Parts: sequence; structure tokens; C-alpha cells
Amino acid sequence: MAQINKSDEYFNTKLYTGNGTTGHAITGVGFQPDWVWIKNRGGAGDHALHDAIRGATKRLKSNTTDAEATVLEGVQSFDSDGFTLGNAGNYNGSSGTYASWNWLASNTTASNTDGSITSTVSANTTSGFSIVKYTGTGANATVGHGLGVAPKMVIVKKYDVTGSWGVYHHSLGNSNHLYLQNTDASISSSTIWNSTSPTSSVFSIGANAISNGSSNTHIAYCFAEKKGFSKFGSYTGNGNADGTFVYTGFKPAFIMVKDYTGVGNNWFIWDNKRDGYNILNRYLRPNLSDAEGNYDAIDILSNGFKNRNTSGSANGSGTGYIYMAFAENPLVGTNNIPATAR
Repeated sequence: MAQINKSDEYFNTKLYTGNGTTGHAITGVGFQPDWVWIKNRGGAGDHALHDAIRGATKRLKSNTTDAEATVLEGVQSFDSDGFTLGNAGNYNGSSGTYASWNWLASNTTASNTDGSITSTVSANTTSGFSIVKYTGTGANATVGHGLGVAPKMVIVKKYDVTGSWGVYHHSLGNSNHLYLQNTDASISSSTIWNSTSPTSSVFSIGANAISNGSSNTHIAYCFAEKKGFSKFGSYTGNGNADGTFVYTGFKPAFIMVKDYTGVGNNWFIWDNKRDGYNILNRYLRPNLSDAEGNYDAIDILSNGFKNRNTSGSANGSGTGYIYMAFAENPLVGTNNIPATAR
């Protein structure tokens, strides 16, 4: 199994300032991204998710159920060291501040016939990330994901028409799901994932239109866990400012958290670039269009993260949370950069 020594060759957060002109090249990502997630930090505006399978100009919004839209002045191309933007305000307003989260798949696509539905896949088996496009049947089916190991998390969206984002997380089991665009707790349903866990070659879908709308096109972002690079787990909050410590096995660069036990708590994203020091307090919320918020939240440590707030958003007493995390520095491999807390 290939080992990751430099995490930022596969995932990287890139902050940038807009200039209000078309053709604005954002460089310094370190690779040609296949999935770019952009959020205006300084003002309200929808999240913008673009991937190489659907095409650079095709936008989805994590905070809505909207269908895909073509935004010619949004992301215009994926480049060897980043991406190029048009002059749309949610992407590149003059003097605006933005966060982008970038993942590398394979920079290519392939037809995958492992499942009962043929899919189009861009897969990186080293980092455990794939982008999967398929057309639903409305009946129980399987879809090939190309990772070679079972994914721990799958985010799926029917995108030719409106529809909710469905989130599979192994900590919740194969009969439960979350919605990315709202604050709902984990919902029990046998028809999203057909009550069947992903395998090393496919993920399963039932008759639910979220994951398998008949004749609808869907996009799925699939994540397998890779030691020292990515972790998809759960924890229970303690409601204390000396909060729960979550072991990941690496120094995180990106953390996304959701309360799955109660209704009303948002999704939260923290990263290693927007603060640059502990305690991290700058957050963005994938299910909302609001600007970047600020409250003392978590410490990034050499081997995980620690909650520093009593809020129910990430550390309510007795509350269950799922998370996804990607590494800044792995604790494995031949990486020579020491993984230290901040």
C-alpha cells in the first residue's frame, strides 16, 4: 500500500483574496485539484463545490438542495497548481477574502463496472478519495467507487434536479444518514444505503431518490481512511472547556464536525490556515451561507484535536458527533517535518 509522506500533495487549504477580474489564477495549491470547495469568508454567500467529473464551471451548493448550475464567472478551470476564477462575487469579489479546500483524485476519469450501475470515476487509491458519477435506477443497486478499500464516508447529491445531500458515515451505520444542507440529527432509513455497508469495490443504494433517483444523475464524494492522512470517526462531548480529546493519528489540517444526536446544531469546518495558532476560533458552516464566525473552539494537536468550548456545536455534554479530518503532518512514513501542536 502506498504511503503518504506529504499530506499537502493530496489535500490543501488555500486562502486567497479576490481581485474582481476574470481570469484570476489561484496558485499555491500544490497540485491540480479535482474537487474544489470555495467559501466567501468575509460576507454571506453560498458555498461553491466544483469537481472535474461534472466540469469546472458546474457548481453545487452544500447549503442548499439546488440542482447544479453553470457559473461561467466562477471556477473556470482546474490548473496544475490550483484553479482559475472569473469575476463572480462569491468567488472573486474585489478585496474579498475566501477559503478554498482542495482534494486530488486522479486528474483522469474511468468507466467503472464493479457495481450493477456503471459509474464514471476519478479515484486516488493512495489518499483514499474518489469522485463518482452515476445515473440512478430507482431500485436497489450498487455503484463502483474505485478505491480498492471500503469508504468510511460518502457524500452524495442528485444534481440534475433539486434534492438533498445524503451523508453516509460508518460511525452511524448503514441504515442511517445525515443531510449536509441542514441541522437534522441522524435519520434512520433503509432506503438510502439499502442497509448495506460499502465494500472494497462498491457502495450500495436503495430506492430513495436522494441516492438513487430514477434516471437522475448523481455525484458522490467517497472517502476511505488512510493511516496518518485521514480519519472518519465519532466522539462524545463532555460539555467542559477542558473538552474531549479526539485522536486522529496526525496533526489535522481540516476538521469537519456534526452533532448527530440532536436537531439544531450546524455542521462546522475548521482548518489550519485561517487562524494559524491555537485556540482555533474561525469557523465556517457548510449548511449555511453566512460569513466566517468566531469563537474559541478547538486546539489542533500533533496527534488529533481537543475541544475548548462547552457549546453544543462540537462539545455538548453527552452529545454524539461524527467528524472527518485530513492531515497537515502525518505521524507515519518518511516525513521529516515534525508534527507539533501549535
